[in-house]
Amino acid sequence: MSGAPQLAQVSPFRLFEVETLRTQRLSPTFQRITMTGPELGEFADNGFDQRIKLVLPLPGVGFHHLSRGDDWYQHWRTLPGHLRNPIRTYTVRAIRRDAGEIDVDFALHDDGGPASRWAAAARPGDRLVIVGPNAAYSGFHGGLDFLPHPETRRILLAGDETAVPAIASILESLPADASGEVLLEVPHTADALTLARPHRMRVTWLGRDGVAHGDRLGPALRDTAAGFFGGSGGRTPGQPVDDVDVDGDLLWEVPDYASAARGLYAWLAGEAGVIKTLRRHLVTDLGIDRRGIAFMGYWRIGRSEPTD
Repeated sequence: MSGAPQLAQVSPFRLFEVETLRTQRLSPTFQRITMTGPELGEFADNGFDQRIKLVLPLPGVGFHHLSRGDDWYQHWRTLPGHLRNPIRTYTVRAIRRDAGEIDVDFALHDDGGPASRWAAAARPGDRLVIVGPNAAYSGFHGGLDFLPHPETRRILLAGDETAVPAIASILESLPADASGEVLLEVPHTADALTLARPHRMRVTWLGRDGVAHGDRLGPALRDTAAGFFGGSGGRTPGQPVDDVDVDGDLLWEVPDYASAARGLYAWLAGEAGVIKTLRRHLVTDLGIDRRGIAFMGYWRIGRSEPTD
C-alpha cells in the first residue's frame, strides 16, 4: 500500500547519528553539549522530561556495528564486549529540528561514569549515537514521566543535579499560568542557573558545598511540602508505603495522568536513597495521595547505571 507508513510499521524510537558541534560550561558542575546531524530533523520535540539514550564511542570503534532496526537493543546485548558501546540515559535539554541541533546538559563529577568523562573531554567533531523519539511515529513515544492531570496548575518539582536538566525543560514546557515550587540541590552554590519559567513558579537553589547528598534537599522539601499540600492529602498520615530496596531494585513510581490526582502534582528525581526517604515522608507522614506524585531514583550512590 502506498502513502504514509502505518503506525504499527513505525518505531516510536530510532537511532540518530550526531557529532559534537560546540560545548559550553554553564557552571562548575554543568556542561552543555550541542550536537548536530541531518537526521535530527526527524527527532520528535516532546518537551518536558523526554528521556533519551546516549550510545558512547569506544576507543578505535565506530558505530557501524550497531543495528538500525527495532531490535537495536537486543542486537547490542549480543555484541562482544569490545564492541558493546556504553549506553547511558539523559534528558533532552533542547531540540532545534530546523537547525539539526540538540542540546544535552551533563552534570560532571571527578568520579563520574563514561558519559560524564566523555562530556568533559568532548571536542567539535566527536561522534556518538542518540536513541530518541521518532517524529514519524504519531503515537505516544514514551520516555516522559512528567504526567500531571490536564487540570493541574499547582506543581512541586524537586531533585538533585541529575534532575536539573529535566526540571529546566519541564519549566519551559509549562503553561504560563502554572504555579508552584522548585527545589534544586546542586554540588555548589555557584551551580545556580537562570531558568526560563512561568512567573509564578518559584525556584530555590540549594548548594551542598561539601555536605552529603540530600542534606539540603530533605529539610527544604519537608518545609515546602507541609505548606504546599496543606490539608489535601488523600491518605491517613502514618500509613506505610511499600518498601523499595534501592540497592537492588529500581525506584520508579510514575502515576498515569489519566488517573492522577487533580489540583496538585509533585515530581521528584535524584539519588535513589534520598528520593526513597522523601517518598516516605510525603506519602506516609503527610498522607499525600500518591497518584499525584512521581518518584524516580535516577541513580544510586556507589552503583553505576545498568545498561542490560
